[in-house]
Amino acid sequence: MDFNTAQELIALCKKEDKKICEIMRLREIVYGESNADEVEAKMMKSLGIMKESAHAPLKKSMKSMGGMIGGEAQKLEQRRAEGKSICGNVLTKALIFSQAVLEVNASMGVIVAAPTAGSAGVVPAVIFALAEEFDIPDEKLCDALFTAGAVGSILMKNASVSGAEAGCQAEIGSAAAMAAAAAVELMGGTPEQSFEAAAIAIGNMLGLVCDPIAGLVEAPCQSRNAAGASNALTSAEMALAGIKSAIPFNEMTDAMYRVGKKLPMELRETALGGCAATPTGCALKCRIFG
Repeated sequence: MDFNTAQELIALCKKEDKKICEIMRLREIVYGESNADEVEAKMMKSLGIMKESAHAPLKKSMKSMGGMIGGEAQKLEQRRAEGKSICGNVLTKALIFSQAVLEVNASMGVIVAAPTAGSAGVVPAVIFALAEEFDIPDEKLCDALFTAGAVGSILMKNASVSGAEAGCQAEIGSAAAMAAAAAVELMGGTPEQSFEAAAIAIGNMLGLVCDPIAGLVEAPCQSRNAAGASNALTSAEMALAGIKSAIPFNEMTDAMYRVGKKLPMELRETALGGCAATPTGCALKCRIFG
């Protein structure tokens, strides 16, 4: 049940007549040396942590350690509740949840790194927005996390999910690819369509730099999680409509990694370039650290 590429995973799905999530479950049982109940319990635990981090800031805003973010999720939720949202229900909820998870992370709360702490808001934002809109039970959301994990596994084997190694495209871009694939499967798409969505999502974020202000995972990280969630939903919608990526997933993965390695050091999580190096970014760093 092991796989290293999208083609290998799709071939397994066809051979075994199973969905991506089912193949990933079997892989975890075999290579994790666990039984089915243990694997399911671990993923359900992750889902529970995701759900708490996506919803807790809606009840009480959480100020980040650096003070740059806090309360964004509540502001978006209030606007949605007042009927003023211009993005539609699913996308608006995804934006809300993405902001919420980053508030929890930046205030030293518990989150699930999916695939990293800095991109932790994308996957839960997408699956919970779809769950609320289409009344999807937790068992199906657990399936979605196995699908997202399968895509993340391939990305880690063939490229990177580290901003320090390959820029924010490797963090938010990978998270968007994982979320897009999961969304496609949640909504009845095929394994092939899941990887079309994942490829589109990565392509949309190719070249995105990692430039955290003051070196903190707060800004622009939080807003980029919202962009990642939006990208994932857009990519999933396109794939479900039968639109294909011009570049296959594995080639897009290779391209992302090559681009990331060519990014200068200043644009790979060092806080020496991009947003972090602007006058305001430098002033915020001085305010926080003195």
